Amino acid sequence: MNEGETVANSTAEARAAALRCWRGPVTPEPISGGITNANFVVRDAGQKYFVRIGEDIPEHGVMRFNELTASRAAHAAGVSPAVVHAEPGALVLSYIEGHTLTPEAVREDAMLERILYVVQVCHRTIPQHLGGAALVFWVFQVVRNYANTLAQGNSRMVAELPRYLDIAVQLEQAVGDISLVFGHNDLLAANFIDDDERLWLVDWDYAGFNSPLFDLGGLAANNELSEQQQHWMLETYYSAPPDGDLQRRYSSMKCASLLRESMWSMVSELYSTIDFDFVAYTTENLERFEVAWRQFRSEW
Repeated sequence: MNEGETVANSTAEARAAALRCWRGPVTPEPISGGITNANFVVRDAGQKYFVRIGEDIPEHGVMRFNELTASRAAHAAGVSPAVVHAEPGALVLSYIEGHTLTPEAVREDAMLERILYVVQVCHRTIPQHLGGAALVFWVFQVVRNYANTLAQGNSRMVAELPRYLDIAVQLEQAVGDISLVFGHNDLLAANFIDDDERLWLVDWDYAGFNSPLFDLGGLAANNELSEQQQHWMLETYYSAPPDGDLQRRYSSMKCASLLRESMWSMVSELYSTIDFDFVAYTTENLERFEVAWRQFRSEW
C-alpha cells in the first residue's frame, strides 16, 4: 500500500467514524475485498452496520444519488438491506450476517436458481419502488466513454482502443432493439450475500435501466457459467427455449459485459486509490473477453 492509499483509507475511516447517525463513539472496522469504495463495519449501540464511503466517480459514471435511489428501491423490493443513513459521500446500511458468494458458489445449480429469482425481482419489481430520477446504463456508451477517458489519461492500452471501439460497434448492432428493465449491472459473485435463509443483492453503484441481457450476460461471464446453465437461464428467464435471435443478442451482450469490465479495470489503473492489482484484473478479463469474442465471431 502506497502513501496515497494509506492517507485515503485513513480519511475514509475518520469520515465513517464521524457520521452524525451514531449514538456514541465508534471504531470503524475496514472490510477488505472491495475494489470501488472504502467499506467498513461499525458497531453502535449493540447493532452492526455496513458503511460505504465514496464520492461520485465521474470516470465510471457512478453517481451517489442514483446509488441511494436504487438501494432504497431494492430494499422495498425485498432484495437488499435497508438504508439506515445517507449523506454526501456516505451510505449506511443494515448489516447482513451471512457470507458473500464466490464464482464457484454461483455455479451451483441450486444457487443459480436463487440468483435468477433475485435478478428477476430486480428487473421487474424495483421500478415500482423508485422515487425520483434514475440513470440509464447502456454498456456501449460506457465503453465509448471509457475509451475517451483512457485516451485522455494516456493509458498503457491506448493503441488497442480503436479495435475495442470497432468491436463495440459490431456488438451493439448485434444486440438490436431492446426492452428496458431496471438492471443491477454489476453481477459479480461478491455482490450476493447468503444468510442461509435468503439471498441479498448489494452494491448499486452502476444500477440503471438497461436490457435484461446485460445482467444475464454479465452474470454468466463474471462467474463462468456452463453452456448448459446459460441455456437454462435464458429459457427460465424468458419462459421459452431461446431461439437463434435471442442467443445471438445474448452472446453479444455477454461479450460487451467482458469488454466493459476490462475497460473499467483499465480506467481504475489510472484513477483508483484502492489497494488492488488492477493490471492483473485487466489481463484476466481481457483474456476472457477475447475468448468470448472469438466464439461470437465463429457462431454469428
